[in-house]
Amino acid sequence: MELGPRVIFSIGNVYITETVCFTFILSILMLIFAFVATRNMQKIPHGAQNVAELIVGFIYNMVKDVMGDVSERFTPYMGTLISFLAIGSMLGLLDLRPVTADLNCTAPLALVTFIMIHYNAVRAQTAVGYIKELSSPYAFMLPLNLISDCMFPVTLACRIFGNILAGVIIMTLVYGGLKTLSLHLIPVPFLQIAFPLPLNFWFDMFEPVLQAYIFTMLTMVFIDNGRHPVESD
Repeated sequence: MELGPRVIFSIGNVYITETVCFTFILSILMLIFAFVATRNMQKIPHGAQNVAELIVGFIYNMVKDVMGDVSERFTPYMGTLISFLAIGSMLGLLDLRPVTADLNCTAPLALVTFIMIHYNAVRAQTAVGYIKELSSPYAFMLPLNLISDCMFPVTLACRIFGNILAGVIIMTLVYGGLKTLSLHLIPVPFLQIAFPLPLNFWFDMFEPVLQAYIFTMLTMVFIDNGRHPVESD
């Protein structure tokens, strides 16, 4: 069993892994769906437009509940983020390796979140005001808060990576064990047909959606907190 993504091909010292390939394919499919759903908009939605409006409506309401008056500015990114993470984490349903089971995928997304948090905090408070907030209530809190802020993208990236990778490992072991057990009975791996379905639902459907939601929710909450510092007494 390989814990890391397989290398599909290489260009010199640049290795193109299955994570990179699946990410590009997933991005293209999302763009195609967006084009098909919006190329002929109707007042009464149907087909792909109906699905797209349901998704957009849910995401818009979710972002508005957390971020309030600036929700329209952040909704496109948050919608893309949660959609990519959820779908990319459910590739196990197609017997493919989820892209989020690779730290090379989750780390850049966490880094983007880190940059957005501090950029919007400085934009809302000015650099001086943001430094004052990080130094509140005492000046010695500044380095501690900086260390905490720098650890946030690490924990954010590792949380979804660890959960999805654990699901991949568990399902691989389960399917391998069931195959070995069933082949001891008859020369057909029949135990792999239905027995893993509850685990498939948890690790390939529920867990991906949950982790995508948590990642996106933390992104929104921390960006909004940076824009609205807590007033000290």
